[in-house]
Amino acid sequence: MGNLYLAYREGFPKALESTFIENIDGSKISYRELEEQSAQYASGFEALGLEAGDRVSIQVSKSPEVIFIYLACLRSNLIFHPLNTAYKETELSFFLEDAKPSIFICDKRNYANLSALDITESPKNIFTIDSEDKESIQGIKKEGDHEVVDCSSDHVAALLYSSGTTGKPKGIMLTHGNIGSNAKALKEAWGFNKEDVLLHALPIYHVHGLFVALGCVFLSGSKVLWTDSFNTDQAIDLLPRCTVMMGVPTYYTRLLNHSNLDKDVVRNIRLFISGSAPLLEDTFDKFLKKTNHYILERYGMTETNIICSNPLDGERKSGTVGIPLPDLNIRIVDDESNILSAQEIGNIQVRGPSVFNSYWNLPKKTQEDFTADNYFNTGDKGFIDLDGYLSIVGRTKDMIISGGLNVYPKEVESLIDSLEGVEESAVIGLEDDDLGERVVAIVVLEKESVLSDEDLISTLKDDMAGFKVPKSIYFVENLPRNAMGKVQKNILRDIYNEETNN
Repeated sequence: MGNLYLAYREGFPKALESTFIENIDGSKISYRELEEQSAQYASGFEALGLEAGDRVSIQVSKSPEVIFIYLACLRSNLIFHPLNTAYKETELSFFLEDAKPSIFICDKRNYANLSALDITESPKNIFTIDSEDKESIQGIKKEGDHEVVDCSSDHVAALLYSSGTTGKPKGIMLTHGNIGSNAKALKEAWGFNKEDVLLHALPIYHVHGLFVALGCVFLSGSKVLWTDSFNTDQAIDLLPRCTVMMGVPTYYTRLLNHSNLDKDVVRNIRLFISGSAPLLEDTFDKFLKKTNHYILERYGMTETNIICSNPLDGERKSGTVGIPLPDLNIRIVDDESNILSAQEIGNIQVRGPSVFNSYWNLPKKTQEDFTADNYFNTGDKGFIDLDGYLSIVGRTKDMIISGGLNVYPKEVESLIDSLEGVEESAVIGLEDDDLGERVVAIVVLEKESVLSDEDLISTLKDDMAGFKVPKSIYFVENLPRNAMGKVQKNILRDIYNEETNN
């Protein structure tokens, strides 16, 4: 495959004046502008002296400019490193210290607060995204053509971070081949074509909105209706102009609660796709009843891109994430690595061209997470039914998915436990009709501590992204433990799920 940009460009319409993005204000960006703007940024990167493999970190609000920069990184064989806009100083300090980017692009607020970051050496080049700022990244652009850098499909295209149960984020290196092979498989699996119009309300610091959604668009030369975020009223207004919508389950639960959602609103939609978190069977059934559409659920991870999908043509089974994509092999094994039969629950392992090869600067962790025959241990538990459909039943890595975003309990627990007056804590996810799961903390206070739940939540909001902050805090005298001293979070989930449902 080589450079991913060349694969994307093959899918662009022959008439480059065709619309790539249409904004809600009616303004448009053509594929020609996409080509020209990405070329100008790529030339600008080269003028700054960036070399293949250098990292470009970016933490800005969703905008088409981010796509230009992403494609410029591909063209130049640089490593694109998108960051969640909700990350605060402590989190941002870790990512910049670990990735050591040559360029950091941020909004004006973060630019003004860079001196507060705890990093040994600041990135050599720091820019804002706003065109009106004298420090704007848009000032580096160089007019003229740019020759796409020749590279192999094994070169790293993007660096994304995903925490683990230890709480320390891991950098996941995705190659041109990882992203490109998956995009091609999804374009075929979901039938994307040049007539499609995708409602894009997803963030683009995430695999879902950046590689999955836009990859299908690039390869098919289709159009995007672009919104800064998901707004239910706005989505209801835009759906009649779209043929495809991708979203997290929360989007669908919110649509279901809108009085104007009916069959007429979705009359032109050929496909609703859900991912990034489990879709409840109740949501699947209610959406079918209200719209006559079967939501297509799929399954993937940052480390693997998309692994499975329910079929475009064929039965879409609620409660399952479908069948493996072409060239991806999935197996279910027990804790001794014995392969299990259909219907038996075990650990999900996957191997294929879209699966990453290694973590950033963590060779030992890479070795731990791959088997001798190169299957990746996903950390999820599930089973494959007699028809070959995969169902996910749990996550051994104890991750919480709230509103489609990953929350790693250990990271939140570590911060809570560091606070004066706290003895220990356990963070769990509880069922939530809107978010899928909401973050909850069970806290043991030190004797004579007078901390309140408001105190804790207020402090946490200053130090971490809002989606990670517990929605509720419960105080207890002791946490339940097994004979080995391990906190029994399953018991906590049972207790507080029952308590909040009563």
